[in-house]
Amino acid sequence: MKKIAVIGATGYVGNAVVNELANRGHQVTAFARHTSKVAQHVNINAVAADVTSTDFAELLKGFDAVVSAFNPGWTNPNIGADFTRGAHAIVEAAKTANVPYLLVVGGAGSLFVAPNVQLIDTPDFPKEIFDGANAARHLLNDLRNRRDVNWAFVSPPALLGADAGFSEDRTGSYRLGTEDLLMNGEAPAGISVADLAIAIADDVEQQAHLFKRFTVAAK
Repeated sequence: MKKIAVIGATGYVGNAVVNELANRGHQVTAFARHTSKVAQHVNINAVAADVTSTDFAELLKGFDAVVSAFNPGWTNPNIGADFTRGAHAIVEAAKTANVPYLLVVGGAGSLFVAPNVQLIDTPDFPKEIFDGANAARHLLNDLRNRRDVNWAFVSPPALLGADAGFSEDRTGSYRLGTEDLLMNGEAPAGISVADLAIAIADDVEQQAHLFKRFTVAAK
């Protein structure tokens, strides 16, 4: 049993991660703006928090690992600036709190589709999510050479869950990748949010990708 914090605990990914960790028997602290939306479970402690507040670092002390599923919302017109401000606040708070392992959930946009070509820079990448995806790419670039905070970064595949035309089924399996967009034949691969949560929970248990980015997809 570990003490694990999840930031953005009521979001699409965050909620799935909170439930997966709690069902494994971990003590989960779920940080959210609106705690009434946090999943109810004997292993879940809901805590109201603003990641940009000056005392947020104090709240991150004492955990075995922290998962940041922070996302100000894909329909937020200021997502780029809001993501950047919040994500950097989380990283600095994790540094101050000496978090042993901070797993940041990013996006697929920064995955490579060819040498020196990232998905976000391809012609068909959706313009409506560019700002958020670009902010996540910049965050990853900022983290790559940092060793003053114990970071890891996970990029979901191009298709995440039913909203992206994949699936919501929990299969209990997945495959790992590193820097390149995972494919299913000639098409981009996908994963259900439940299986993504399994991959995230496995990673924070094992702390398997310190100072690395990785990606996952359905088998």
